[in-house]
Amino acid sequence: MSYTTLISVTELQKHLDDPALVILDCRGELTDPHAGAAAFALGHLPGAQHADQDVHLSDKSLGKDGSFRGRHPLPSPESFIQTLRHWGVHPHSQVIVYDGHGGMFASRVWWMLRWVGHAEVALLDGGLPAWQAAGGAITTTVTTKPTGSITLQASLVRTVSAEDVLANLETKHSIVLDARANDRFRGENETIDPVAGHIPGARNRMFKDNLQADGCFKPAEALRAEFSALIRSPESTIAQCGSGISACHNLLAMEIAGLPGAALYPGSWSEWSSDPSRPVATGTE
Repeated sequence: MSYTTLISVTELQKHLDDPALVILDCRGELTDPHAGAAAFALGHLPGAQHADQDVHLSDKSLGKDGSFRGRHPLPSPESFIQTLRHWGVHPHSQVIVYDGHGGMFASRVWWMLRWVGHAEVALLDGGLPAWQAAGGAITTTVTTKPTGSITLQASLVRTVSAEDVLANLETKHSIVLDARANDRFRGENETIDPVAGHIPGARNRMFKDNLQADGCFKPAEALRAEFSALIRSPESTIAQCGSGISACHNLLAMEIAGLPGAALYPGSWSEWSSDPSRPVATGTE
């Protein structure tokens, strides 16, 4: 059992009793930090544990210089390893992540496992809706596992800082792909973003553009064609969004498409826009 991008409902049902399996329910809401835990309590996949974006997957402390690092800054790799051990993750574990939002939250956890060097992590294609549509069981039983033994390994992904993105405005080496909704990108919606707009020169690729009508990912060939029309190469691509969550959906889609190697800007727009000295664009370019 080795899945590194997606796993179908049918395949997961075959392996549900595999002792190497760790399932993480990653549901959440950007505007309600308690929504994910509440949804998990009402019902989840058998054996699943809840991975909370605000509690388990972020470290909201300020930077060493006192700067704001965005709404969902990454924890240290070492502290994330401790969280994974708490969930019972071992070096040989097959981790499955899912949510009810087309993979927006789950893709961030997929990326974070790869960030600490664990390749055997896959997103449940179609998420909870697909599981329920196929008659998959739902439970309110909370699972705990013995402490895992995963260790920090060489990262499988790349990140860039705000300084890197600022320098890129001059070099234009990389294309920034912004996964936020169109109106947020254009600067027409300040419900979530205190400052409206986007990084100058960025292109908009909403995470929902990666999905079919049924909520599953588009075929690899279609994704490859669509991303190839937007970027020069994966290595010269920076994925960003509001706070480094939905940007990972584009990174997963690129991996599925056979276009690995793009970088994540973890602070994303929430960090970028917190410094008024950084340039902001609105509309479409």
